[in-house]
Amino acid sequence: MIYNSIARTLGQLESKSIPDERKEILQQLIDFIQNKIKDGAIINLNFICTHNSRRSHLSQVWAQTLAHYHNIGNVFTYSGGTEATALFPLVAKALETSGFKIEKLSDTSNPVYAIKYSEVTHPIIGFSKPFDAAFNPSSEFAAIMTCDSANEACPFVPGSEQRIPLTYEDPKAFDNTPQQAEMYLERSLQIATELNYVFSNLKTL
Repeated sequence: MIYNSIARTLGQLESKSIPDERKEILQQLIDFIQNKIKDGAIINLNFICTHNSRRSHLSQVWAQTLAHYHNIGNVFTYSGGTEATALFPLVAKALETSGFKIEKLSDTSNPVYAIKYSEVTHPIIGFSKPFDAAFNPSSEFAAIMTCDSANEACPFVPGSEQRIPLTYEDPKAFDNTPQQAEMYLERSLQIATELNYVFSNLKTL
């Protein structure tokens, strides 16, 4: 069971808001996961952006949460960047607004966060890292490109079985503006809506 607060957030998402052209891209991820389910294989998803600070973390957290919510087993989500920086604090704030419980485990220039969506599962460990860091899988994973710059910079991701360009606009554009918190939450919920569509369209055996 996920936290009731997150379940309430998910109950408010509307897949009808997803344009058809986005659904065509999302279908690539659906097909990748469905084939893994059919084969009884581990499902490794590595969400990649330039700095591994915003969109890739939001995608990783929501994907792991939604796999649990829709009872899709053997799903392990990761995130990485073309370089490491730090998980941006407003990402954690947006997730907390949607019901996640977050604890900062270290207070360094690249802090480590424990992100919980359920009382009965291990937390997601969030920190910035290169996509090919030892913390992430080195083979048998889908590389899901969440920003245009990483998508262009990494036409080939070593070890990946499939590369899926699922890019989002950067909420960083609204940093230090009155709309900042609103836009981080909006991007988080957009990602949640699209990944909920993915996991709700999977068939378990």
